[in-house]
Amino acid sequence: MKRCNICICIYMFLGALSFAYFSKSLSGSYMKSTITQLERRFDIPSYLIGVIDGSFEVGNLLVIAFVSYFGAKLHRPKIIAIGCLLMSIGTFIIALPHFIIGRYEFETSVRWEINSTDSPAPCPKNSAAICVPVLVPECEGESNMSMWIYVLLGNVLRGIGETPVQPLGISYIDDFASQENAALYVGCVQTISVVGPVFGYLLGSMCAKIYVDIGFVNMETISIGPSDSRWVGAWWLGYLIAGVLTLLSAVPFWFLPPLQYSSLQCVSNSGVPSTDFIPTLRILLGNPIYLIYLCVTIIQLNSLIGMVTYKPKYIEQHFGQSASKANFLMGVVNIPAVALGMFSGGLCMKKLKLSLMGAAKFAFSTSLIGYFLSLFFFAMSCENAKVAGVTVPYDGMDVLLFDKPSAFTACNSDCVCSANDWDPVCGEDGITYVSPCLAGCTRSDGSGSNTVFAQCSCVGSAGNLTARTGQCLDREDCDRMFPYFLALSVITSFIISLGGTPGYMLLIRCIEPQLKSLALGFHALATRTLAGIPAPIYFGAIIDTTCLKWGQKRCGGIGACRIYNTAAYRTAYLGLTLSLRSASFLVCIPGFLLLRQQVRREQRNAVRGALANGGAEMEALGKDETADREAAVVPETKSVREPVVRDTEGSQPTAEHHSRDRETRL
Repeated sequence: MKRCNICICIYMFLGALSFAYFSKSLSGSYMKSTITQLERRFDIPSYLIGVIDGSFEVGNLLVIAFVSYFGAKLHRPKIIAIGCLLMSIGTFIIALPHFIIGRYEFETSVRWEINSTDSPAPCPKNSAAICVPVLVPECEGESNMSMWIYVLLGNVLRGIGETPVQPLGISYIDDFASQENAALYVGCVQTISVVGPVFGYLLGSMCAKIYVDIGFVNMETISIGPSDSRWVGAWWLGYLIAGVLTLLSAVPFWFLPPLQYSSLQCVSNSGVPSTDFIPTLRILLGNPIYLIYLCVTIIQLNSLIGMVTYKPKYIEQHFGQSASKANFLMGVVNIPAVALGMFSGGLCMKKLKLSLMGAAKFAFSTSLIGYFLSLFFFAMSCENAKVAGVTVPYDGMDVLLFDKPSAFTACNSDCVCSANDWDPVCGEDGITYVSPCLAGCTRSDGSGSNTVFAQCSCVGSAGNLTARTGQCLDREDCDRMFPYFLALSVITSFIISLGGTPGYMLLIRCIEPQLKSLALGFHALATRTLAGIPAPIYFGAIIDTTCLKWGQKRCGGIGACRIYNTAAYRTAYLGLTLSLRSASFLVCIPGFLLLRQQVRREQRNAVRGALANGGAEMEALGKDETADREAAVVPETKSVREPVVRDTEGSQPTAEHHSRDRETRL
């Protein structure tokens, strides 16, 4: 292949791979941005969302060994194209439930009778039964309970499709590009992969503002807004957009030529035969520094993955922000701070010319500084929302009722209400009531989000104030604290990310060169298995324990959580995150001791080697000088002897000649 054709191919492949990286990272970040939307739409707890999120890693692990071994021997661009196609199909499958489960019906305590023009009283008296929960006749055929399975399967397929993109794409660039350009091209691809999550969260922010059934319902009849815990945005729309982008990214790879995987020869010549995998792995895991580094990164990634997965949810629940705003802030604030930190860390390592020990100290120091700064998050607290019968008693006194919640009291004892419904209204007294029925409201005016409930016997000391739809959002302490939380979040993300590049270089330098590929591969496998899969699950399960009010499914059983104990949520979320990082610091202590021993041992070996080389050089130099002197003497002797000639008659040399020759030898 001509050089000009190779250049064209590498540029085409670089553009295609960058677009594929952008698409896959956009899809991944969009998945995390829809966590609360999926919880509410499918009425599932947080731990099941963790299972769905971790299923991507499961799909990746299912085929990573097969792709890594056989993919390099096949047509790599076409294998990547197939992977992008599978990712696209998986993304479309995630959106599929929206089109087969019908319209979203959020729970409400007020039921309107069919063919009736009268507005039933929010608080019917004992003789009325309009407010009693109505059982849906088609409940047995309701399939909403299992629809999240499609989301899980689609995410597994996304993980399978993503597997060949990185290893085969990077190896293709390394084989095709010149040595001086390969690093630049890989850097460009990695940069694009950081841009993808920014657009993913922005897409999540946009879709969270749009009602889930937009275009199929009259929005004037919708009484909830984006800040309501029952609101579900158009989560499916972003998956359709991401699926189309991923499908388009597969097209260019079909037209690119294959290339022999030259690095296979490097592996075979590295002195580590493929049949010696188990012994070689035993040697790798026998390296205590590598083993400790692996444990540290697994623990820290558990903390990082769990924190990032539920951070938008934490912002929503703790600070009362909408899902749209939480995703927007993640995309335009946190992600760029992380990208800038990783770039700055690599730049610092280059400028400071950090050694192996220097890189370890730099990574540890930045992580420790970020850890201490993160402790201030505990001080950035918000009061629990005042919900009558859930967090405060009906008289509004600041007495928490977490241990003995009761939705019923004397002011609503005459109403036939359901304690399971969640249709919050905000009373004039600034307290949220679980439903207008439990607020004792006897009359309603208006419709949709403009509905006003009057003559509410539980609202206010007089018991005759009004209430409006939706939860009370006036939490001045949260509004005042949120900007500080956001600023500290950006600073800590940047500082912790500074150690990312030096820490990765430590992984590469602490092992023998011939074990480098195996070490990186095993590191990726271990972190995906022990961090990427379990962290979202147990983080979600612990968050579920702080729920105060669970939603109800149409066919019975608990659904998604409607309101959390803010203090307990903060303690669980931040406490688990920082506890894992504390454990990683303890593991670092023996790692530093072993690393220091290794560095000193290498320094001693280097000194001994230098001395040995110096002695050998001196000996060789001495031999060279002796040889030079001998070489200088021999020609001089010959030059003296050459004049000793016989006479023309063939007589012997004269006595004078013998005397000169003797003097010369002496």
